[in-house]
This record gives sequence, structure tokens and C-alpha cells, in this order.
Amino acid sequence: MEQASWTPKQIVAELNKYIVGQGEAKKSVAIALRNRWRRKRLSEAMQDEIIPKNILLIGPTGVGKTEIARRLAKLVGAPFIKVEATKYTEVGYVGRDVEQMIRDLVANAIRMVQEQESQRYEEKAEAEANKRILQVFWPKKSVAEKVKNPMDVFFGSDDDEAKEEPKQLEEGNSDRRQKMFEDICAHKMDEREIEVEVAEQGPGFQGILTGNSTEELTNNFQEMLGSIMPKKKKKKKMTVAKAREIFKEEELEKCLDMDTIVDKAVAATEESGIVFIDEFDKIAEKGRTNGPDVSREGVQRDILPIVEGATVNTKYGPVKTDHILFIAAGAFHVSKPSDLIPELQGRFPIRVELQSLTVEDFRRILTEPSQSLVKQYTALLETEGLTLEFTDDGINAIAEYAYRVNRETENIGARRLHTILEKILEDVAYEAPDIDEKHIVINQEFVAGKLHDVVQNVDLSHYIL
Repeated sequence: MEQASWTPKQIVAELNKYIVGQGEAKKSVAIALRNRWRRKRLSEAMQDEIIPKNILLIGPTGVGKTEIARRLAKLVGAPFIKVEATKYTEVGYVGRDVEQMIRDLVANAIRMVQEQESQRYEEKAEAEANKRILQVFWPKKSVAEKVKNPMDVFFGSDDDEAKEEPKQLEEGNSDRRQKMFEDICAHKMDEREIEVEVAEQGPGFQGILTGNSTEELTNNFQEMLGSIMPKKKKKKKMTVAKAREIFKEEELEKCLDMDTIVDKAVAATEESGIVFIDEFDKIAEKGRTNGPDVSREGVQRDILPIVEGATVNTKYGPVKTDHILFIAAGAFHVSKPSDLIPELQGRFPIRVELQSLTVEDFRRILTEPSQSLVKQYTALLETEGLTLEFTDDGINAIAEYAYRVNRETENIGARRLHTILEKILEDVAYEAPDIDEKHIVINQEFVAGKLHDVVQNVDLSHYIL
């Protein structure tokens, strides 16, 4: 989870592979990230004084605000969470439990560290899983071993006779047994069906009351019971490949030290966590002092301590938010950043305005990113034996139609391209398995034939595009 020492230019260059334009926003987040690296090289006394320079991204939907934050976190392996500010303005929820965003951030960090730690033990876990599969096919001789009931810890037992269960005896492997083991390891028997014992998954316990606090208590209670009560097992038929997955997960669980994982995850959250708060403009005041705006100001005041630096209690222990990077985003086409309460404004010193997408931006989005939309649709239809060829004039036509529809209807940014491409390729995707012509050219004429009538009719565009 250690943060890489990316330079600002390297960060921007990496973001350019996935996001078109918005150079100022990329530059701002790159500097904010580099400042974290710089802070870690100062004295502890100085580190405590330096707070994150939180960022406010201003721009219409679909121009890359969320993607910039998400890609930034993925780039450096930082815990990341996205929340909608409007969630805290809903009826019956006004401003309640905004700390949940930090709890969710820690949960994401736990999952990230678990994945990293699992990679260390993956080979060992698979080897043990293969041994267990071999034991199913070719069991070893066994003798009885006395085992005690774990519930005797609570209720006691005067019975000196413990339950007898089989214990495996080590013995030399025969050549045939060894050959079978090698075949299992080489995945030559993956399609064979076997009967194995798996832990029974009981139905999830649902809390009677609603709300995050109750859910968390319920989860904690389940975990506590799960650690005390022995898991019921049942026999189930499945392929060797599926059994290997289940056994591998069980063996990984034995290898992982959850205390170490939790410590690493909490540290990563506090030092490199990123919280992206979308729809931030929806909680801004608009010059009125009554009605729903009062609750919006209340939400701001609930969020303020988290952004300023507070200690949030989680099931993994207390988590400090002092050095978590907060990136807020919103269109701010009705309200303005100055409509936020002054205290919250001061906690977002870096403000960047993202530009609406031009025709050229749409064209670049279609072709330049490493996994661009054109590449995605081409790859999807290649599975049906079809080859799509997007000509330059075809791509230009798609870009122009996207820009026009955004301008004349609701501006949803780059998301408009998904809608338009689906409309253009709808018939091709439907008929793909039965089409004799396996090479299809998507040129200006093809695009115009699918979209011209719809685009010309503004009312129809509202419903279809």
C-alpha cells in the first residue's frame, strides 16, 4: 500500500492515457498527490502541521471529474471511496452519520490489503488446495483422534470421552498417486466432478431497525458468532476447478493475519486515503434561509469536522481524518462555491474549473484512451466473428452528433457517446450471429443513416439520445 513516488508530470502523463483534456484538473491533483510524498520526508513535528490541500472540481457532468479522482487513487494504490453529497439531504436522513464515508473507506482499504497479502500466499494456498483435492480422489488411511466440542468452553462437560474423528496418517506416496497429484496441479482434471465438504452459508441476518449503525452492529455480532460457533459443513458436488477455488480461499484465510491487515489498512487510510464527494453543489446555500436549504447547511456543518480532521470510530478501531485527501465535485450551475458556508470553503483551497467537451474532445475520447470506446465495441463484436472498421469521417460524425445533442438537450458530457454508439450499433449487435457480411464499415453515411432523423427531431432526441 506504500505510495509510489510519482512526479507531477508522471502522474499527468499516466492520467492522459485514460482521460482526454482537463489539463488544469490533472495538474492540481498531481500536485496534491506529490505533496503527500513531500510531507512524508519532513520531520514529524512538521508533518503534523501540514494538512492536505483539498480540491474542489467545478464542471458539468460527464467531463471527467470522477474518473480523474478514481484513476488517481488506482495509480498509487490508495484507498478510495465515492459518496454522493445528496445522500445526506434525503428525508429521514438529513445530515445523519456522515462518518459512514470513513468507515466505508476503511473497509475498502481492508479489501485492498487483503488482496495484496493474498498474492504473497497464493502459490502456497493453491498447493494446499491441490493436496486436498488429491485426498478426495485418493484418501489416505486414517485413525481416530479424540476432539473436543468447542461449546464445552461455555457449558462445560463431565464426559471424559471426546468425540472421535478421523486423523490422516502420513504415508509414502505411490507412483500412481503421485502421477494423479501432478495431473491435478497441471489442471488436467479440472472438468472432473467430485464431492467435497464445504462450509454451509446460512441466510444473512437482517437487522429489524434501519440505519448504518444497526447494520454495523449486526455485522459485528455475526462475525463474533462466526468466530465462536463451528461452521456447519455439507457435501456438495462440483468440478475440480470449482473445488480448488473454494479450498484455495480457505487456505488463504489460514495464512492471513487479520491483525496485521487491519493495522496496515488503517495506516493506509489515514495517510493516503482519498474521499470523492460528488454533487457537492447540491448542498450549497442559494441565498434562502428557509425550506430545504436549512437542511443543506446542516449537512455542510456535519461534513465540516470530517474534512477539518476528526477521529471516527470504526469496527477496526479509531481512524483519524486529518490527512485524508478530500476531492469535492459539482456542476455549480445554479449555486456557487461562495454559497458554501465559509468554514467549508476554507477547507477546499484548490479550485479547478473543468471545461465542457468540444467536438475535438469527443473525437479524442472515441479513439485515444488505452481502452477507448471504439476499441471496446470492436472487441465485443469480434467475439461474433465481426470486424468493425471506424473510418475517420465516421468518428467525426459521431463526435459532431454527440456535441450537437449535448448542446440542444441536456449536457451529459462524454456519457452521450455511449448512448449514440448503442443507437448506431443496435441493429448490428442484434443481427451479429446471423450476419453473412463479416466486415462492417462505420463511416459518415452509416452514422447519418442511423442518427439523422432522430437528431433533427429535437423532441425525439430528448427521449432516444
